Amino acid sequence: MRAVIQRVTRASVTINGTIKSEIGTGFLVLLGIEDTDTDEDLVWLSGKIARLRVFSDENDLMNRSLDDVHGDVLLISQFTLFASTKKGNRPSYIRAARPEKAIPMYEAFIKQLQSEIQGNVLTGEFGADMKVDLLNDGPVTIVIDTKNKE
Repeated sequence: MRAVIQRVTRASVTINGTIKSEIGTGFLVLLGIEDTDTDEDLVWLSGKIARLRVFSDENDLMNRSLDDVHGDVLLISQFTLFASTKKGNRPSYIRAARPEKAIPMYEAFIKQLQSEIQGNVLTGEFGADMKVDLLNDGPVTIVIDTKNKE
């Protein structure tokens, strides 16, 4: 699994001209699921996101977590995070999990992350054409890949 986590002041996702989900302070998380990902990867990554301390404290140090700032998460499925551009200019997505594996893992990830934070986990729609709007705060953007745990 690979996640791109952006600290946001606000974020929303629009599908077919209608806002499906929106948050204030929190994380916009783009989540890519690979064919080789396991439940262990899911639990590990969810925990990392829940405990990530990138919000400013009273000394302006990045020392607070989502729960500390009463933040929410907007979680968006993003198979293109596993794009390979080794050959030519048209990316290959062969490493991305097929929907029959990715959808159940995405749904399990939502439940796992929701169990680890006090705020809400809102989503887009798996496989939909989504328009994501955000105000990146900082900017702070963190990439975490479960294949690079050490």
